[in-house]
Amino acid sequence: MTGVEGVSGGRAGDGPLLLGVRHHGPGSARAVRAALEAARPPAVLIEGPPEADALIPLAAHEEMRPPVALLAHAVDEPGRSAFWPLAEFSPEWVAIRWSLEHHVPVRFIDLPAAHTLARGTREPRPAGREPAEHRPGTSASGVGSGPEAPEAREPGRPSGPLPGRDDALRVDPLALLAGTAGYDDPERWWEDVIEHRGAGEGDALAPFAVLEEAMTALRESYGTGGQERDGVREAYMRLQVRAAQKEFGQRPAVVCGAWHLPALRRRRTVAADRALLKGLPKVKADMTWVPWTHRRLSRAGGYGAGIDSPGWYRHLFEAPDRPVEWWMTKVAGLLREEDHPVSSAHVIEAVRLAGTLAALRGRPLAGLSETTDAIRAVMCEGLDVPLALVHDRLVVGDVLGEVPASAPAVPLQRDLTRLQRRLRLKPDPAERELELDLRKETDAERSRLLHRLGLLEIGWAEPVASRAGTGTFRETWRLCWDPELAVRVAEAGVWGTTVLAAATAKAEADAVAAPALADVTALAERCLPAELPDALPSVMRALADRAALDTDVGHLARALPALVRSLRYGDVRGTDTWALAGVAAGLAERVFVGLPPACAGLNAEAAEEMRRHLDAVHRAVGLLGEEAAAHHGDLRGRWRSVLRVLGGRDTVPGVIRGRAVRLLLDEGELAQDEAARLMGLVLSPGTAPADAAAWIEGFLGGGSGGGMLLVHDERLLGLVDAWLTGVPAEAFTAVLPLLRRTFSGYEPGVRRTLGELVRRGPGARGSALTSGMGASGFAPTLDTGRADAVVPVLHLLLGLGEFAGGEPEGREPDGCGSEGRGCGGRECADRGCGGCDADDLVGVAP
Repeated sequence: MTGVEGVSGGRAGDGPLLLGVRHHGPGSARAVRAALEAARPPAVLIEGPPEADALIPLAAHEEMRPPVALLAHAVDEPGRSAFWPLAEFSPEWVAIRWSLEHHVPVRFIDLPAAHTLARGTREPRPAGREPAEHRPGTSASGVGSGPEAPEAREPGRPSGPLPGRDDALRVDPLALLAGTAGYDDPERWWEDVIEHRGAGEGDALAPFAVLEEAMTALRESYGTGGQERDGVREAYMRLQVRAAQKEFGQRPAVVCGAWHLPALRRRRTVAADRALLKGLPKVKADMTWVPWTHRRLSRAGGYGAGIDSPGWYRHLFEAPDRPVEWWMTKVAGLLREEDHPVSSAHVIEAVRLAGTLAALRGRPLAGLSETTDAIRAVMCEGLDVPLALVHDRLVVGDVLGEVPASAPAVPLQRDLTRLQRRLRLKPDPAERELELDLRKETDAERSRLLHRLGLLEIGWAEPVASRAGTGTFRETWRLCWDPELAVRVAEAGVWGTTVLAAATAKAEADAVAAPALADVTALAERCLPAELPDALPSVMRALADRAALDTDVGHLARALPALVRSLRYGDVRGTDTWALAGVAAGLAERVFVGLPPACAGLNAEAAEEMRRHLDAVHRAVGLLGEEAAAHHGDLRGRWRSVLRVLGGRDTVPGVIRGRAVRLLLDEGELAQDEAARLMGLVLSPGTAPADAAAWIEGFLGGGSGGGMLLVHDERLLGLVDAWLTGVPAEAFTAVLPLLRRTFSGYEPGVRRTLGELVRRGPGARGSALTSGMGASGFAPTLDTGRADAVVPVLHLLLGLGEFAGGEPEGREPDGCGSEGRGCGGRECADRGCGGCDADDLVGVAP
């Protein structure tokens, strides 16, 4: 046979039955089913990688739930992958299921994945939605793209066009046909001509003959649109069709993109087709089924033959009878679930309005645009927010497919699936938060799994701030399963066959390759919650080597907090952190020695960065426990000595000196009088205004609670007030931004109180206190009775058990101490004890 002859779409003849489709089109899917039922072909040939022929029987498995996708990846380079998504309304899926149900041989005939994956690397495209017509091997219509135009990509590199090669801009055939018919929207034209055409209307094969005729005219006028790769693929498909004709007879059915129909009819010799395929690059490929989602089927998800409304198309496929009425009912149910008042009358009115709009626009049936307009006007009262909910939940949807456990998978994927089932962590495409209590064994195992996946760069979950507090026994994760994570799992399979082994090997390799000390400490911090005891020795060796060679104090200061956090995680998880504590203590010693000289002669930007390092080291030293002290003695005492040096050295920038003084004051190592003296020296006329403002910023700014300090210490406030009013006019403009940055960080109430105190003038607050009037919410004298009342509560909060210290000194054994002296229960009511006759008095031991 010298070519594919006698083909005329679905009409009788000696050639194959060519069924041109639009990928993911419900109308095409119904038409394919009707054509197969009418023609009863001896075999069915479908665009798709031939390596997947062995996976076709799994489509009939009871656990298989579309949407699903065929995943191909290079064995030696798993990150080089390609997908062929299929939904239940995809014509290819319908053809597969029909063939399996009727025991008809079915095969894929597109270019093998081994060649597809071997194509050249692609340049990354900008983030965001890319028009489908600019994607490789595709058109906006999807009639010449889809499963035969997969997302081949390099590891970590999104797919994108290669200008000047076989991925040039292609003509959109549906846009041309729609324009010829007088439509400005190809989607609307396709819906009117195909999707709204009911199954069984007229000749089942007629639509395919008409569509082939239209595509033939387009290709004669526009050629292939520069798609050289299409010529290679179509040559391979012609060879496969010839082979099937020899094996099954002259009339096998071929389900393919409508754009390829003229090429399959084209007269070409076998030798010419084989010549096109000669010398194609090739890699060893492996294939499997993976779950897919409706969101990934959409164009916004990045797939070339995607569709804007997979949920709507699924609805059209499932409800060919009265689709508008059923759709409005779905929308009403969703809005009711979200507490929007939608009644049956709204549904009826929306259906009527959609039908009216379709009639006004000359459409045979209301489409998505008409139903959307009707929903906005009737059910959403013109609001876009509830309409966006309808679009997200129904028009697109979060349907996640399922694949049977018997489907081929890399060993790492099997181990991950086993762990997900045992820990009851079902992959879900909808974003959700998961709170874990690490004191519970199941939650601890879940945490270890998620941390290990993070080390393997499988981004199923990301940690978020816990709403319940900052305790290390609690974790909060945000989970969202993306089907493309199957590629990440396959890619991570090179590190091991189990999640534990792979994470361990990956951590060891990352420790060796880490470029900086902070990277190694961050890795150590991630290894502890992931509980990788076999990886820790390698990480610790790399950490010790980097720490010994790194002389930059900034690097050391940046690395220390991560190590200390790792120690805290080790404590709550029961991990042996002795070696880590030794490294942390040694790192702290090196910071202590190098920090004072490193702080000399810094400009404003470098001084601010060093101030942040100072805060981080201070917090880290405060968290170092007894294990670190066992290595290097009293670290906290030596750190306080460093702060004294920094606070009193004139060569150190003001922002660092001020912060050092403040840290000593907060630790109780510096008296209030001494702090006031140091501030007075800095704010004296002999100090440059800019340096004084920087000192104030370091002492009072940076979220250190400096505003409350000024509220409660009149001397400090007076010093700042007097200095500010004495700043020369020429220097005021320079210091104002620093002061504004400092005071703008205070709470509104603190700023308001400071303003009131400054308005009253010096001594106003003190005079108010001495006069017994009170100010700023404080009583003239200390109320010891109310202070004693909180002692039992503090005992419970601190985990010390019930208060058993006896009666507070100076208190009566019963009541509030005023019984019989005219109290009348007033003081008891103020103290919250409920009256002198109450059985349990707040502040009184049981």
